[in-house]
Amino acid sequence: MGVIVLYIWAFWFFFVSPTGFRWRALYGDPNYPSGYDIQGIDISHYQGNIDWEQLRNAMINGCPLRFVIVKSTEGSTQMDENFVDNFRNAREYGFIRGAYHFWSTKSSARAQAYHFLDKVHLTDGDLPPVLDIEHKPQNQSIEDFQTDVLTWLHIVEDRYHVKPIIYSYYKFKETYLSASVFDDYPYWIAHYYVGKVEYKGPWKFWQHTDAGKLPGIRGYVDLNIYNGSYYDLRKLTIGGHEDDEEEEPDYSPDEVKEEDIDE
Repeated sequence: MGVIVLYIWAFWFFFVSPTGFRWRALYGDPNYPSGYDIQGIDISHYQGNIDWEQLRNAMINGCPLRFVIVKSTEGSTQMDENFVDNFRNAREYGFIRGAYHFWSTKSSARAQAYHFLDKVHLTDGDLPPVLDIEHKPQNQSIEDFQTDVLTWLHIVEDRYHVKPIIYSYYKFKETYLSASVFDDYPYWIAHYYVGKVEYKGPWKFWQHTDAGKLPGIRGYVDLNIYNGSYYDLRKLTIGGHEDDEEEEPDYSPDEVKEEDIDE
């Protein structure tokens, strides 16, 4: 009986759990969601040393790679060993870049927030900070867990004056982060090997596979799409709205030209 339980646990851990391989061995190449033109990836030290010259011209489903989100920190002490190089190169090679913090159940929310702020310095043109949250302590109530998550979000928001992005797989969000207060934050959904997003609420990014292959990256990489136009993506970045406020139209609202009307 113990052996059977062990096999069941191993199968769940490696193929079904949020940190497992998500059926990659069975499904093979990823399916690309249709109707989305703004493509991106997220990376960490698991991708090793990236050839950015090759990656800069990468195409995903016929569309250019537009954004790169980089793992930065984890818990209250850890930092991804490739973060500094990856984060710098993402901007130098023309991508919209972002940075994500991986939530730990072993550190306080406050310590994790200040660790992220100490190690990551976002500037205008970068995506808002990202909180990657996939686990809840078993002995913690949902209410207390949500309070901890909001603590991290509020501390980081106070620094950058933008709503951080929440990353999680959709069943986790529906189970533990379904309170309406979390709807105020942009959502990056992780949901693999499905033709469309099953989550019913609003979302900005969709990580649709961890089995992507791109020039310049050895092995697999997570592929993502943005739910909107390239203009919308730029508006989401830090300082994106301020840029629009600084640009005064050279005609009055009553003088809108025909070619400026959206189709």
